Amino acid sequence: MRSIVDAKRVYVVVAACAVVVYLAALWNRFAMDDLYVIAFNPLVHSASGIWRAFSAPYWPPEYGGKMYRPLIIATFSLDRLVDGSTWFHAVNVFWHAAATVVVAALARHWAGLRGALAAGLIFAVHPIHVEAVANVVGRAELMAALFTMLAVYAALVRESLAWSTIALAFGLLSKENAAVAPGLIAWGWMLGLHRPARRRIVAYAASWTALAALYGAIRWQVQHPYARWDVVAPVFHSATWPQVRLTAVAALADVVRLLVFPLHLRVDYSPNEYTLVSSPLDGRFWLGVAALFFWAGVLWWAWRHHRTVETFALGWIAIAFLPVANLLFPTGILLAERTLYLPSAGLALAIGGWIERPSRRFVNLFPGDNRFILVPVKWLPVAVILVAGAIWTAFRVPAWRDDKAVTMSILDDSPASYRGPARSGALLQSAGQAGKALAAYQVAARIYDRDPSVFVGAADAAFTLGRPALADALLIRVDQLCFQCAGYLYTQAVAARSRGDVATADSLAAHAKEWEAR
Repeated sequence: MRSIVDAKRVYVVVAACAVVVYLAALWNRFAMDDLYVIAFNPLVHSASGIWRAFSAPYWPPEYGGKMYRPLIIATFSLDRLVDGSTWFHAVNVFWHAAATVVVAALARHWAGLRGALAAGLIFAVHPIHVEAVANVVGRAELMAALFTMLAVYAALVRESLAWSTIALAFGLLSKENAAVAPGLIAWGWMLGLHRPARRRIVAYAASWTALAALYGAIRWQVQHPYARWDVVAPVFHSATWPQVRLTAVAALADVVRLLVFPLHLRVDYSPNEYTLVSSPLDGRFWLGVAALFFWAGVLWWAWRHHRTVETFALGWIAIAFLPVANLLFPTGILLAERTLYLPSAGLALAIGGWIERPSRRFVNLFPGDNRFILVPVKWLPVAVILVAGAIWTAFRVPAWRDDKAVTMSILDDSPASYRGPARSGALLQSAGQAGKALAAYQVAARIYDRDPSVFVGAADAAFTLGRPALADALLIRVDQLCFQCAGYLYTQAVAARSRGDVATADSLAAHAKEWEAR
């Protein structure tokens, strides 16, 4: 008798679940970085942006020209030819469904059909994916993760050097963290998931080296005019090397919490919700160390018990998270749920490998009935987690409905963060309430006084109110915090111009040019 569980059914089910839980995203509009990268970006509004994106930075030059993600901008330009924000969000949901199918495919090959179903469903409904899927610019995470997993699949399952290299190239053109693919492939080789001949390994290494050189050269050519506009997470402003690493280790406690028990989600993880860890005696540091030892202990246990799939999956989490962990180098964020999209595939694969293993304990689903259906006991908690995760994900999606919804979410979920008042100030300024905007920025500065963007926003409001002396004083503070960081002023000038305040935009731009001329 043919089993009711086959690969095609598994892929259809997990893809459908990935779509259903995000249907509410189709009513979302543009929010936060969507506005700067998409709505205000001339490149996106032109059909030529599809190919011009490959010679332009991800962020428009007037916003600092940061990063190089041409494939993302190209897809945005293509989306703009089709429809508005609804279509953008629909495409994001498609990319998430595609990534979910690849997770299930990896689990099917290494674990089995039941493991594939479990892994795919876990990945489809995990609540930490909401930011990546429901916010349009999260597409960079979705596409980079998809192509990274395809690169791993091509190398470890299909043993195709060409397809693995092509997938890796597409991943790098989507987001920089796709660079972890070689590490994941090498990890699989070490564990014996696939062991190519030595000559084949050399060929892979040569292809990675050539691709890295080509990508690095193109990226440098596009990015070097904007190299002076450095961006670090607000919590790391003026932080020393040890402080950055201590804070990064402390954040690992939240990484484990978000992966395993994502009940409390946040849009923002900025000060004073999260502050700098300056001493190894700080309790937060030791919580992070405990989280690290917890992960290492589970990894060691899986390896000792010859659970190859689970060992590989747990290693996947660490390898995929490393580029954004702030351990090797400080990044523009301390912690963001969207950056856990690719690492969470490791968690899904680990659960899939565990589910597929033979069970010793069973339970009858209908104990008071004549029917007698036995299922492994371990399926029950996984089923509860899946249902709870799907419900929480669906309810969380509207938090990204628009800029106002995002701001309200920050105020509710991260009340100690300066970002809530700062974003309120931006919304009030856009609504023509400069006086209230200035007051909101002042509240943000009292909470955390080391983010230049807060003082630039306040200067914008002061110029609008006809208080140039106050605006100049605020810009002096910006200059003290971020020497020659004219990008902040250009960004605010564009915002002022978009609301029709030409005089304020000109004042901010003039100050930016003065700084650049020094």
